Amino acid sequence: MCLICGWIYDEAAGDPEHGIAPGTPWAAVPMNWTCPECGARKEDFEMVQI
Repeated sequence: MCLICGWIYDEAAGDPEHGIAPGTPWAAVPMNWTCPECGARKEDFEMVQI
């Protein structure tokens, strides 16, 4: 989950609009990827239980 805006990365959905294929695990998301909602960096995300 993005600590800035609350957007949640879903591994099953990925982020195809920004080059992250569906099924991509969080660990495989590149460090230079940014939140599609607010532009926060990957380091501004924290794992949450859903």
